[in-house]
Amino acid sequence: MVFTKRNYLLLVLGLVMIVAGYVIMRMENEVDGFISLYVAPLLLLAGYLEIIYAILWRPSKEVAEETAA
Repeated sequence: MVFTKRNYLLLVLGLVMIVAGYVIMRMENEVDGFISLYVAPLLLLAGYLEIIYAILWRPSKEVAEETAA
């Protein structure tokens, strides 16, 4: 398999961060609010970066050889 358990956990974490970012942005419901302007976009950015990291992450060869043996 291409993905390991860690990849799937990182993907789920990224999805949770993205959903939380959109929920937080909607909860405040103000255009000029601090949370909707600063906190929610940073949480969304972190979530998307986490998903990219989860897709690109691979275990090192030493760890992969130890688990295969």
